[in-house]
Amino acid sequence: MSLSIRIILIITTTLYQAIAVQIENQKQPPGQLFDIGGYRLHLYTVGEGNPTIILDHSLGGIEGYFLVEKLAKFGRVCIYDRAGYGWSEHSPHPRTSSQIVEELDTLLTQAEIKPPYILVGNSFGSYNVRLYAHYFPEKIMGMVLTDGLHETGMLKMPIQLQALKLFFMSGFVMSTFGSILGIIQLLRKCGIFELIKPELRDFSQESRNLVKRSFCRSKHWITMCREMLNLNNSGNQVTIANQFGSMPIVSIKANSFFQPSWWSFLTPLKAANNLREQMHKNFSNLSTNFVQLQADKSGHFVWIDQPDVIVDAVKIVLDKLCNEVRS
Repeated sequence: MSLSIRIILIITTTLYQAIAVQIENQKQPPGQLFDIGGYRLHLYTVGEGNPTIILDHSLGGIEGYFLVEKLAKFGRVCIYDRAGYGWSEHSPHPRTSSQIVEELDTLLTQAEIKPPYILVGNSFGSYNVRLYAHYFPEKIMGMVLTDGLHETGMLKMPIQLQALKLFFMSGFVMSTFGSILGIIQLLRKCGIFELIKPELRDFSQESRNLVKRSFCRSKHWITMCREMLNLNNSGNQVTIANQFGSMPIVSIKANSFFQPSWWSFLTPLKAANNLREQMHKNFSNLSTNFVQLQADKSGHFVWIDQPDVIVDAVKIVLDKLCNEVRS
């Protein structure tokens, strides 16, 4: 392919991305935007009742849109996009758990979402909800940790997993350029998301569009890089959040970090699963009122592979709280 044709293709896809983004930006977000100090965060609320269920996503994920309708059967559910994801704007501050917790509390205050809360933290989100519960224990009634991270293991990650982390980072950087050039937007139209993760077809087209929209924006991938670069800082910050008395906590453990596939054999899967085993043992010490659920058919992305397990976990927390009231 000649250089001139390549240049024309790049210009064409980049223009396509700019037009697609402009069209999407004319549509109203599903929730509301709140100014938390010079930049706005997006909050989507469904349902009514107390306590309010608040979900914090995985690193790079906005998977709460897949879960909100099912969780709303139990009461009011709040899904928010961390700064840089979805409809939320960039934050000028470091993407550490401490900063994320501060932003979340400011957002809930601005939106007048009053406690008490049940916090659901998926993967990296487990850092954030634990730290939030430590900073604001009077606001929290329970937690769900979905294949969460524990800093003891994450801060002493073996060399092969450190290399995997760098590999992911390089992918985020490449995807940043891919989103700017419109390549990810084109792949989205070709159904690449569903091809990579067929389980996505189990969710409504509307919820899939809400999620995929974010992945086509460069700010999404830039934020992933920023959160990954600060992952050790977040781990050090959350070391103080390890004692929650008798608070109901449910931890969901996936069957394996990666679902077995042709490409998972190219990864240090055994080392990743050994690390997960260690982290889940540490979770059992968080509370005297602790339950572990097994997601037997799931990889790390439980919210896609077995979302009903997360729903079950929230129900367990609510049942425990009801029993406490009765007694």
